[in-house]
Amino acid sequence: MSDPVVYGFPRSTFVNIVRLVLTHKEVPYSFHDLEPEMGKPSHLALHPFNRVPILRHGDFTVYETSAIVAYLEEAFPKLALQPKSARDRARMNQWISAVNSYYYPYMIYHVSHERNVFPELGIPTDEKVVGHALPKIETGLQVLERELVHGKTYLLGSELTLADYYLLPCTYSFSFAPEAKAMYPKYPAFSRWRESMEGLPTVKKLRAALPPRAPIEHAREWAVSHRPKY
Repeated sequence: MSDPVVYGFPRSTFVNIVRLVLTHKEVPYSFHDLEPEMGKPSHLALHPFNRVPILRHGDFTVYETSAIVAYLEEAFPKLALQPKSARDRARMNQWISAVNSYYYPYMIYHVSHERNVFPELGIPTDEKVVGHALPKIETGLQVLERELVHGKTYLLGSELTLADYYLLPCTYSFSFAPEAKAMYPKYPAFSRWRESMEGLPTVKKLRAALPPRAPIEHAREWAVSHRPKY
């Protein structure tokens, strides 16, 4: 069977979760940059809800990050990222759900878009959106600090899991916002986790493969179609 193909755009948080998992598993894959096609029929044929990522593996195509990484865990079991214990898997999935529900929406959808993505396109920041999100991000960082303060290397302890690769892209993208530069030093255990994760060969390899950060042109539509309103 041919190598998997990941469809998305380079700065997508969820696309980079999938790419981290593939890189960790040492699975050769190709990346198809959908930036010029976002929202067009060729993209919607792959993902009818106008989002990314999408994975194609031979004649099989699947979208939604959770579905993709679940497939990768079964299709490529080498270097597994799921714990063997049912309770540990529950904890891992709890973290994944928390990233989807509490970290991504406020770190990325609110602050990173307003502080990084929109200004790069000449769109003014909506300070109300940022202000609404900051207390929620602070809560998330406090939760992480409590979990990591006892010397854990990873979110589940000594074992690297999907939970760590889910959380890392959010904390990376948010780190470019000035608010992150003020917040992160207040949480030393969390900061140690970030430093450890950024030092992993998997993460370094993916970072080296990414193009230089550039404006996300199709994000002009985000300011109209799904910008938070407060």
